Amino acid sequence: MAMEIAATASRGLLQSTTTSSTGSISGSSRVLARFSEEKRLIVDKLELGALRKRSLQLNLRRIAPAPRCRVATTEESVQVKDAPKKLDLRTDIRNLAIIAHVDHGKTTLVDGMLRQSKVFRDNQTVQERIMDSNDLERERGITILSKNTAITYKGTKINIIDTPGHSDFGGEVERVLNMVDGVLLLVDAVEGPMPQTRFVLKKALALGHRVIVVVNKVDRPAARPDYVINMTFELFLELEASDEQCDFQVIYASGLKGQAGLEPDALGNDLEPLFEAVLRCIPEPRVQIDAPLQMLITNLDYDEHKGRIGIGRVNAGTLTKGEVKICKPDEADRVGKVSEIFVFENFAKVPAVKVVAGDICAFAGINDVMIGETVADKANGVPLPSIKVEEPTVKMSFSVNTSPFSGQEGKFVTSRNLRDRLYRELERNLAMKVEDGETAETFIVSGRGTLHITILIENMRREGYEFMVGPPRVIHKVLNGKKLEPYEDAIVEVPEQYVGAAVDLLGKRRGQMLDMQASELGNTILKYRLPTRGLLGIRNSLLSASRGTAILNTVFHGYEEFVGDISTREQGSLVAFETGQTTSYALCSCQERGQLFLDPGVEVYKGQIVGIHQRPGDLSINVCKKKAATNIRSNKEQTVVLDAPQDFSLDDCVEYIEEDELVEVTPVSVRMCKNPRMARRGGR
Repeated sequence: MAMEIAATASRGLLQSTTTSSTGSISGSSRVLARFSEEKRLIVDKLELGALRKRSLQLNLRRIAPAPRCRVATTEESVQVKDAPKKLDLRTDIRNLAIIAHVDHGKTTLVDGMLRQSKVFRDNQTVQERIMDSNDLERERGITILSKNTAITYKGTKINIIDTPGHSDFGGEVERVLNMVDGVLLLVDAVEGPMPQTRFVLKKALALGHRVIVVVNKVDRPAARPDYVINMTFELFLELEASDEQCDFQVIYASGLKGQAGLEPDALGNDLEPLFEAVLRCIPEPRVQIDAPLQMLITNLDYDEHKGRIGIGRVNAGTLTKGEVKICKPDEADRVGKVSEIFVFENFAKVPAVKVVAGDICAFAGINDVMIGETVADKANGVPLPSIKVEEPTVKMSFSVNTSPFSGQEGKFVTSRNLRDRLYRELERNLAMKVEDGETAETFIVSGRGTLHITILIENMRREGYEFMVGPPRVIHKVLNGKKLEPYEDAIVEVPEQYVGAAVDLLGKRRGQMLDMQASELGNTILKYRLPTRGLLGIRNSLLSASRGTAILNTVFHGYEEFVGDISTREQGSLVAFETGQTTSYALCSCQERGQLFLDPGVEVYKGQIVGIHQRPGDLSINVCKKKAATNIRSNKEQTVVLDAPQDFSLDDCVEYIEEDELVEVTPVSVRMCKNPRMARRGGR
């Protein structure tokens, strides 16, 4: 019965599709809308179980035709319903952002676009992932800061913004989406849509942006482009995209090889199909050129000679050198002077005399300009709405280093240095907040996740700062008398033999299983919803339980009711008994107590954490004890065999510590220690 109805619906759909124009968005959208309604009515009438009903829905959905975007005419593009003023069409510009989940190939694709646009000389040596100019970005292999570039294709300037893929840096994505008219959504041809894909796509659809879906890495042996397109189309429907947005253009590409095409098995020799899709599907900017100047600042840069540089899109009017008004809603206006103007061209900032509305540019001369402010006409300027990003969910305490080794390795060690640096971070990082702590030497830093804050810690460490940080804690809310805490959706991909260990670990962290399915690669994909508290420190535990094979991705879900205490660490710490230098003789006996962090010959102080205890509770050990000297001659010294110490990175240390522990951060070292204030408090 079910298969007959499905076949009837599919025949009706195919008949409707053949009578509509293949290039028309209105025809395909009506077909998809009618098909969705008929599909819903058919499935609801069937008295099927929940599982069979879901299966039928998926089968019917996969019959949907592959959508294509439509080339809008100039007259249609200019017509805006109930527009107060006539809008001018900039046919010579396209503004787009590249968004995706982490490691889906955004920066590599931008490299290919830059190379094929003849941005570099033929004999020029260009490093890989050239947009990742930050040292930390290149070391970690992720994009942390959004960056602007521009290329020219067939006389049209294409402004491109490369955005971060990790959910902790979602604030960077939210800011730059205000500057563009469309996005390239990259999806891995094997993994398909991932948690961050949902987050960035939701923000783009909410702003009404047109989307080009690029299925990247189709040259991988396990690529499954048809499955990925179906899952992406489902994601559009779940996010309640409009008919026009659901009618997205699909491009198949291999960013590493610099190839693209309209079919996964028929890629061209270059990225020309992608460039053509950008010109055809990304709308031209519709702006008011003759109106008073309006430019929203969405990013900042710095130059040693020019000072602070403001970056944004000219929404109306023309930006020229001279005096302008700096304004913000509900705040006092001030006057500034633009001394230099730059436009982005071929991976560089090129000086310009003026910039007309619709283009993205940068300017220098106003050293106190902030993100979210509007640069407007001095006489008739009106501020644009400020940029709003989602609230932070995790906080950590930053304090002056009070360990016995303080001041030996750092350049900036005082509370004034620490305060100035943290508040200076707020000028660029809108998703972060800084507050004064309980004492004058303590500050509370709030961010979108632990990675968001640890990136700041690592940058400060490299700049010469020395300080201490406390364990990450979630930010609670109270609504209608109920205590709420942040929840996240976690997707874990793990081999089948380790599924039991992963399920047990996530269950102990108060996780609720939403879905479990087998992938075509032989792994099992687990989808859980659990408190953010339960995710703190879970990555290392998950890797240990799966022998390093598990892959964890998370995305913020929302606030739900507090679920009580969660045990995040079952083992205690090994704490140094005295200050001194570690010896092989002492470490040989101490390694029987647990896993050590140190080699022989390392300076330690009393209260420093030197290892992981094999049992619950902390244990004080003497790692500096020396072998007693006697007057008896030995023919052979005793051979000491030491286990390799466990090397903890900064991220590992932040995940490991608990409420009574701190991480000491210096330009040279990262140490963990017991919090002396809490020890004294406990002693009372």
